[in-house]
Amino acid sequence: MKESSKEVFVAPSLLSADFSKLNEEIREVEELGVKYLHFDVMDGHFVDNISFGIPVLKSISHTHHMINDVHLMISEPKKYVEDFIDAGADIVTFHYEACAKDEIEEIIDLIHSHGVKAGIAIKPKTDVSEIIPFLHDLDLLLVMSVEPGFGGQQFLPISLSKIKKLDEYRSENDLNYLIEVDGGINEVTAKECREAGVDILVAGNYIFKNNKKDAIRALKG
Repeated sequence: MKESSKEVFVAPSLLSADFSKLNEEIREVEELGVKYLHFDVMDGHFVDNISFGIPVLKSISHTHHMINDVHLMISEPKKYVEDFIDAGADIVTFHYEACAKDEIEEIIDLIHSHGVKAGIAIKPKTDVSEIIPFLHDLDLLLVMSVEPGFGGQQFLPISLSKIKKLDEYRSENDLNYLIEVDGGINEVTAKECREAGVDILVAGNYIFKNNKKDAIRALKG
């Protein structure tokens, strides 16, 4: 399949960075031309693992010029979105599976009311058809290509068909949301995702555990 000529962005996941030299890690990816910095927020409830939260985002959100791309893997996201916005989030993405369906539009409107972009993330077992009603109001749709909660998992190929469906729906309905994919992204799966129509590739270990410049170049193709 031929790849699109559009620019595909890479979003390094801060979860895989070396926190003993966090500012240096952030500065290095920014100097390599990265536009998005991905924050994986986990609460130990919606997902089993616990990561960082509002204090970390607040301490570094204004130390760089990248877009603070915040992925909330937390229960009851409505309670916390404003706190993350106040801490410096430019995009707030919450999980479709983490809230009542009648809350979703309210959460999207709440995020937008602060001048911040709103995204929805879906787990591997959630079908794209379930979030179709919300796509017209979203700025970003995050396809989880692994089960959320832990890094280092293998990419699930079912994610590619989801990206294709979202890309087709976007074209057919003249929409502008971005399609992001997160989980098991390396040079091979990145190429498959680019061919499927993705806009943003989230990668953690592949970037921070390797030569950053070579990894980012490989992901962008």
